[in-house]
Amino acid sequence: METGKNSQANIVKSYQRYLKLQRGFSPNTLDAYRRDLEKLLHYLKQEGKDVWEVQLPDLQHFAATLHEIGIHPRSQCRILSGVRSFFRFMELDGYREDDPSELLESPVLGEHLPEVLSPAEVDVLEDSIDLSKWEGQRNRAIIEVLFSCGLRVSELVNLKLSNIYVDEQYVRVFGKGSKERLVPISPKALRELDKWFINRNLMKIKPGEEDYVFLNRRGAHLTRTMILIMIKEQAVVAGIPKTISPHTLRHSFATALLEGGADLRAIQAMLGHESIGTTEIYTHIDMSTLRQEILEHHPRNMKRPPSDFPEGEE
Repeated sequence: METGKNSQANIVKSYQRYLKLQRGFSPNTLDAYRRDLEKLLHYLKQEGKDVWEVQLPDLQHFAATLHEIGIHPRSQCRILSGVRSFFRFMELDGYREDDPSELLESPVLGEHLPEVLSPAEVDVLEDSIDLSKWEGQRNRAIIEVLFSCGLRVSELVNLKLSNIYVDEQYVRVFGKGSKERLVPISPKALRELDKWFINRNLMKIKPGEEDYVFLNRRGAHLTRTMILIMIKEQAVVAGIPKTISPHTLRHSFATALLEGGADLRAIQAMLGHESIGTTEIYTHIDMSTLRQEILEHHPRNMKRPPSDFPEGEE
């Protein structure tokens, strides 16, 4: 029951003191644990639950949501490690009689992990492009749009000029099952597109292809395979040893937002994922809130890059 010193806010403060004084964590590690706990608490608030009534299925659903939105397994492990630490503290200090996270499993980290690029690595990838080549600026714009908007490659190849709203800084995207969503686009991505449009406007475009944003030399829209090959080849040129694909940039988008502190449900909506338990989340988030999440938490919109979070210990 949330009363007096046992209020949720006071429990969180006591937990932070415990991490600082008894566990001896550094300020950076404390900040990482705080941010990760805030993700869980915000998620529980959306579900109408508090920390006293949480059970294992609630935490499993939270973990599944992290996976659903494409968060890298290492980041998932770190977040869930913090969740287990918090509920162990609640049990040890008598706030709960049980630890609902005792059987909560983390993702298995095998040899072949889905890769993710940091914002700095995305910059290296873009900077390695030879802009003297005809396709150089086009490829740079492709990479930036994938990273800034978190699009699927199929959504990118079908992106239309008529679906870019420059003044509002949105793009209209048609995802799986032709489901439509609006995604904020960063000023940097819009600048890269403007530079590409200079070359595009000089092209002879095939009839029926005039509205597609990204075109090949023959004036036809690109295919998914062409973009996959381009990104893999560019990673080699950039000296990035990771095995990456267009989907890597989508994962990187989600991870960058999560690490920046964005709400899980906002990320889920931006990616165009169906909710694991219900699709009602899309009716509870207005577009102004979603846009604010992107503006505040994506590195392409922040005045300074977010500090790197430590992996953290159990």
